Amino acid sequence: MRSALLQSSGRPGSTVENLKVLDEAAGRAAAAGAGLLVTPEMFLTGYAIGDDIARLAEPADGECADAIAEIATRHGLAVAYGYPERDGDAVFNSAQLISADGTRLADYRKTHLFGCFERDHFTPGEQQVVQAELDGLRVGLLICYDVEFPENVRAHALAGTDLLVVPTAQMHPFQFVAESMIPVRAFENQMYVAYVNRVGREGEFEFVGLSALAGPDGVARTRAGRGDELVLADVDPVFLAASREANPYLTDRRPGLYGSLV
Repeated sequence: MRSALLQSSGRPGSTVENLKVLDEAAGRAAAAGAGLLVTPEMFLTGYAIGDDIARLAEPADGECADAIAEIATRHGLAVAYGYPERDGDAVFNSAQLISADGTRLADYRKTHLFGCFERDHFTPGEQQVVQAELDGLRVGLLICYDVEFPENVRAHALAGTDLLVVPTAQMHPFQFVAESMIPVRAFENQMYVAYVNRVGREGEFEFVGLSALAGPDGVARTRAGRGDELVLADVDPVFLAASREANPYLTDRRPGLYGSLV
């Protein structure tokens, strides 16, 4: 499955403008043969927008979800996007996967909140592994800081995730996560990892770009630079199966030795 990574911060504070950016990117991705388009963390509204996070937050089945379902259907590709999700009085930093026929397949709430900004504006999620079947692949969702905890990615590996989609808002000076950690996560867990970042300065944060799709061999199939960019790469289930056979980390585990970790 060809996957398109939309590296962009869009227009912080404007869901209308960000939906336009998403629509245009979906058209380009579909024309290039992509079956999946992934956006950064909080793409729908912007990340560093303060109290507007709560104002713009919507339920998982809200108006913007309907608009994105229409975009997915019209262009014939699935869309995974980051957004603030409202559930009663709580607001979650979420990512939702919508299929090419407009069906909402999965909704994940970020479990590990980064820094005071996120802890002030979001409630942490409680479900570690969220997955959906897409074009013969098992797709899992994490968000940014979540992927920096090896336990989270290993949980996905043990649950059979083939492609881990990670909308992110990775900021300076932590670019080594995009450059080094993501390929290692893909290799040590024998999966593909799509890590899709914001760019430029937003409030107090400077986002570093460097979005990548890393394969189970630890090699980035595509890598964006530091600006707005749409990059594409293929997720190959045949290569994945061969890599898992050659690198049996999961079958060689000895869980009985690891009890002290928890």
